[in-house]
Amino acid sequence: MAPTAADGRVSATAPMGDNGRVTTPRSVAVLGSTGSIGTQALDVIARNPDRFRVTALSAGSNLDLLAEQAVAFDVDLAAVARGTHEAVAEAIGAYAAAAGRAAYRPAIVVGDDAAVTAAGSGADVVLNGITGSIGLRPTLAALAQGSTLALANKESLIVGGPLVKAAAGPDQIVPVDSEHSAIAQSLRGGQRAEVRRLVVTASGGPFRGRSRESLRDVTPADALAHPNFSMGRVITTNSATLVNKGLEVIEAHLLFDIPFEAIEVVVHPQQLIHSMVEFVDGSTIAQAGPPRMLVPIALGLSWPDRLADVDEPVDWTKAQSWEFEPLDDEAFPAVRLARQVGVAGGTYPAVYNAANEVAVDAFHDGHIGFVDIVDTVARVVEEHAGSGIDSGELSVEDVLRADAWARGRARKVLGLTTDDVATQGVR
Repeated sequence: MAPTAADGRVSATAPMGDNGRVTTPRSVAVLGSTGSIGTQALDVIARNPDRFRVTALSAGSNLDLLAEQAVAFDVDLAAVARGTHEAVAEAIGAYAAAAGRAAYRPAIVVGDDAAVTAAGSGADVVLNGITGSIGLRPTLAALAQGSTLALANKESLIVGGPLVKAAAGPDQIVPVDSEHSAIAQSLRGGQRAEVRRLVVTASGGPFRGRSRESLRDVTPADALAHPNFSMGRVITTNSATLVNKGLEVIEAHLLFDIPFEAIEVVVHPQQLIHSMVEFVDGSTIAQAGPPRMLVPIALGLSWPDRLADVDEPVDWTKAQSWEFEPLDDEAFPAVRLARQVGVAGGTYPAVYNAANEVAVDAFHDGHIGFVDIVDTVARVVEEHAGSGIDSGELSVEDVLRADAWARGRARKVLGLTTDDVATQGVR
C-alpha cells in the first residue's frame, strides 16, 4: 500500500513504479539465497533499491556467501540449515567489520527449520529458491503469513499439491519457472474459459535427437552440459532426462487448473519462446525473451508490475531461425511418467520427485547409468501402489512419509545403503 499523508492523500515523496503508480519498497525474504535463483534475485533487487528491501535470507551451508549477502543487504534475519550459531555470527561479523559496520548484528537461526523461520518472517514477498521437496514447509509457512510466494521451488507445489493450493489465497503464488511465468504472462491476453491448451517448451537438453540406446554411455559431465542454462546439479540433470519437464507439466496443471490432456510439451532448442497459450479461436500467445531467468525472477518479485531494463530483449533486426520438434517419449519417458503420476495424485508426485533425487545422486556418484535414473523412478512409482502410505485426505505427514519411503525404496532398488547416496538439501 502506498504511504499516505495525514489527510489521506498519497504522499508526493513516495517512489513511483514503472507503471506510474506510487509504491513503497516491498520487503523480501530470499530462500536459497546462495544458489543460482537466489543470487540472481539479489542482483535484481540491488538494481532496484527503491522497489525492494531484503529482510531475511536463508541458505544451506555456504556461510561465507550468506554472510557477505547479509551485510550487503542489511538483513534483519540470516537463516542457515547446516552450521553453528557461532560460525554464522563469526562469518557475518568479519564481513561487517570489513565493511565498516562492526555493530551490525542480524538475528540468526540455524537448523533444519531455518528456512521455515525465514519464510514465515512476514515479508511482503518470499522467493522460494530452495531445491527439492524440503521446500514444502517453507512454502506453507510463507502462505500462512499471507506473503506473496514467488515460487521457483516447483517441487513444493508438486509434492504438496492440494495442501499448497488450499493454503494459497487468490493470486498469492507467482511462478518463477520461466515456462510458468511465460504462461502467466500470456494468460493476460484472454479469459480462462477461452484457453484451449498450454504449450510448454523444452530445450531438449544436451541429448536432443539421441536414441535411448545411445544414452546408455552418457557421463555425469555430459549430463551437466546444458546448452542454454547454468543450473545446479539436480536441476541440470533433470533437464537432461526431461524429468524437469515432467515436473513442469504437473506444476502447470496445479497452477492454472488446466487438465493434463490440454498441456503439451514441444521441443524448442533455442529456448527463446518460454511457453505459449493457445486460445479457442485458434490464436496463440507466446512469451519470448533470452534463455535466462532474470525476467521471471523480477516478475516474481514485482508482480503484477514490470521492472525496467531487467534483461536484453530479443534482437528482431537479426536473422534467426527458431525450431520446434515433437517430444521423443521413447528416448525420454519422464514426461509420460509424470502425466501418469499427476493424474494419480495423492502422494505419487512426492514419490516421483524423491526417487528421482536419489537416482540423480546415484548417477553422479557412479552407481548407475543415465537411463537408469528414470527407470528407477518408474519402478518405485509402480511399487508405490502397494505401499499403503496414502491415508485419504493428503497431509504434510503423508507427503513426508511418502518422500522417505520413496528414498528408501529407491536405494534398495539400486542396491545402495543410506550412506551411499547423499541427501539432497537446500542451496
